[in-house]
Amino acid sequence: MAILAAKYLYTLDRPDPIRNGFVEYDEYGTVSRVGECQDPDSEEIFLDGAIVPGFVNTHCHLELSYMWKLFRKGTGMAGFIDQINALRDTTPLSGKIEAIKKWMDVMWERGVSAMADISNCDDSFSVKKDSPMYTRTFLEVFGTEPEDCGAVMDAVLRLQKKALSFGLDAAPTPHACYTMSPELLTAVSAEGLKSGFLSYHSEESQEEEDMLKYGRGAMWDNRKAAGMSVPPVTGESSLLYFLDRIRLAHPEPFDEHVLLVHEVCMDKEGTEAVKRVLRHPFIALCPCSNIFIHNALPPVDLLRESGIKLTVGTDSLSSNDDLDIVRELYCLQSHFEGLSLGELLTWACLNGAEFLGKEASLGSIEVGKKPGLVFVDNLDAEGRLTAGSSSYRLA
Repeated sequence: MAILAAKYLYTLDRPDPIRNGFVEYDEYGTVSRVGECQDPDSEEIFLDGAIVPGFVNTHCHLELSYMWKLFRKGTGMAGFIDQINALRDTTPLSGKIEAIKKWMDVMWERGVSAMADISNCDDSFSVKKDSPMYTRTFLEVFGTEPEDCGAVMDAVLRLQKKALSFGLDAAPTPHACYTMSPELLTAVSAEGLKSGFLSYHSEESQEEEDMLKYGRGAMWDNRKAAGMSVPPVTGESSLLYFLDRIRLAHPEPFDEHVLLVHEVCMDKEGTEAVKRVLRHPFIALCPCSNIFIHNALPPVDLLRESGIKLTVGTDSLSSNDDLDIVRELYCLQSHFEGLSLGELLTWACLNGAEFLGKEASLGSIEVGKKPGLVFVDNLDAEGRLTAGSSSYRLA
């Protein structure tokens, strides 16, 4: 058995940290005891910061790690998509896999114990198989032309079969309203829901909303100029359009875990609709990516009030300077008043574990769990994150 102690111990099974707390764990990282130090000075290892559970990165595109520092910032969604299309296959496979492994290792060392990762191909499968990090792989599809629906579905089911051969948890998932025909959006959602999980880019930008509501804007113009089909103009938000399409997959309400990624433009009408249709909705906040692409952030106060469980993701290195959960949390703390470190960690650890269905072992520091133990340093006098805060894995 080993013991670690710190000024703050965030177990997350209670609202506040244990001051001068300790955690005892075995050689496998399984927690055997937690509590308050009777004499902190007597502890062999006492850390001036916070011990927290392993993080859960609920939105990443690991296979795009080779695109680090290749993108211009502030281009808006249409400009970002143009860059993705231009740069997607400009690096050899060996370079892609090297970048995937490097950043998988970086995330693990910084304390990420589990990840919901988006894949469009099989580049990351072998790295995930060999990593101690748990991953659920969402096999994302695109296809704006209705006649291509069958072929796209055949291809993603072949990719799923390959992912399963690596021992990965993997299933198809839709990308976003603007990259899919209505038929494909429903078909892939129906297939993905069979696994019990779905991830969906939703309301990431005002450009997306302008497409669906009004049939205008930069993304609409790009699609029309390229001769591609565009989604139907509904006069409603892209989120409501998504809910309408998945209702065709099976009757509501939905018991599956559905992750709505970004939600920069979510409003109260959207939150209420989500709660009516989905029994287990989650939202992935990726603030650094949102600022990188279009200098916007989701309405976090509204999302908190809604009661929908929030999680934290990094998105990819095509739309972020790093894959650092602590940096994402500091970004949120800096832009929204009243966010305690305990609440932020609940999003980044416990809620993420619940989305993945792994809360029995991950997400909180409790006896019998093996969540990973992580140290967060450079807190201020009130125990809040600072610009210098970072994290590293203890166990």
